[in-house]
Amino acid sequence: MFTAASIAILVTMILAIARALMGPSVYDRVLAVNMFGTKTVLLLSVIAFLYGRPDFLDLALAYALINFIGVLAVLQFFENRRSNTDAREDG
Repeated sequence: MFTAASIAILVTMILAIARALMGPSVYDRVLAVNMFGTKTVLLLSVIAFLYGRPDFLDLALAYALINFIGVLAVLQFFENRRSNTDAREDG
């Protein structure tokens, strides 16, 4: 059962990478990278359960926080870059 869950998570991770590489916009790519990070946390959790290593859950939680903060930082960067480009075009 958990092997099937791990395989399903790996398949969705591959699909997320494909979307990140082929995304039509920056926001689609950022969303795909965020999804990849979320699936990584899920995979770490499944592996922690399978091997009986609860310390992997700490790693998963830390990775989830880093993923969340990283996505917010990237989105803020692109928002600032877009607003600076719009300001240069107006003035």
